[in-house]
Amino acid sequence: MTLKVYLSGEIHTDWREQIVEGSAGLDVSFQSPVTDHAASDDCGVRILGAEPDKFWHDAKGAKLNAIRTRKGIEDSDVVVVRFGEKYKQWNAAFDAGYAAALGKSLIVLHGPEHQHALKEVDAAALVVAEDPKQVVQALRYVLTGALPD
Repeated sequence: MTLKVYLSGEIHTDWREQIVEGSAGLDVSFQSPVTDHAASDDCGVRILGAEPDKFWHDAKGAKLNAIRTRKGIEDSDVVVVRFGEKYKQWNAAFDAGYAAALGKSLIVLHGPEHQHALKEVDAAALVVAEDPKQVVQALRYVLTGALPD
């Protein structure tokens, strides 16, 4: 069995790299949104032209980024959504809801400080993990049936 995994959410830490590296040897492929924050924010105006109003600046970027995000989530078997400690990631919550609405297997990754705020998101998830190592262990179990030592 091959799993296609989409890694969504927080872009300020190396959690994606930890999951990809930890999954070496597993039959899994990974996709992600654009994780260059400046490129993601400014893609719309850099490609389609400047906007004097910040709302339209952001709208152009969000819509352009949504093409990649939708395709990645729709093509995935598993969607991992990471909520970081520092910022409110509304886009991550949206991605989790979109994945759940599509019936995707959802793994949510966040620390205990977000348990209450994310209770509805957690309720839609098949796995709620606190660190990337647990995500890797869950993927390994799904693919091989092997439990961690």
